[in-house]
Amino acid sequence: MTLEERVALVRETLKRESEAWGRTPRIVAVTKYSTPEEILPLAGLGITDVGENRVQMIRDKLPRLEGKFSMHMIGRLQSNKVKYIINDVCMIHSLDSLSLAQEIDRQAQKNERKMPVLVQVNVAREPQKGGVEEEDLFPFLRGCAALPGLQVLGLMAIMPLGAEREQLLSLFTRMRSLFDQAAQEAIDGIRMEELSMGMSQDYDLAARAGATMVRIGSALFR
Repeated sequence: MTLEERVALVRETLKRESEAWGRTPRIVAVTKYSTPEEILPLAGLGITDVGENRVQMIRDKLPRLEGKFSMHMIGRLQSNKVKYIINDVCMIHSLDSLSLAQEIDRQAQKNERKMPVLVQVNVAREPQKGGVEEEDLFPFLRGCAALPGLQVLGLMAIMPLGAEREQLLSLFTRMRSLFDQAAQEAIDGIRMEELSMGMSQDYDLAARAGATMVRIGSALFR
């Protein structure tokens, strides 16, 4: 199967599974195992959002992508690395602590920008994963709203590896519920526009549950 065929298959699945929501999720191509030469053809297929897990990979690859892509930081981010990507990424998906929020705010203001971010929620309560706990989400959002260098645009989640599909669908549905509740809270300065969840093995379930953005790697680049 060619790259074009794989992209078409993913798009067809997303459109079908998200039909009830009236919005097909946007694809963020996860490129951590791909070279710039492998990534560049995506632009001709209409995929211009790419995601990297590591700061160094962003710095290495972005100059070689010919200005054709918007780079998303989708991995866990250390506060001392924020300064290296503050002007290179269009969104940080993995905001999970007040200290990180404060550093993003500081660097964003220093560079005269407002950084779009998503708050990562540890919906499966996995101790090894980052993310804000459900019960702390709304207070955390209110704290972020006070930081002028941040623009919170939604939520993100990473699901457990190897989980049964029934469990995954339940977790995706729970994330959509939290997203809707956060929107209903109508916190000043907080906008619930993006729900980033779902990867190559479960993006169909994420779309069915109401994701607006899916992070897909191996289903495109296998």
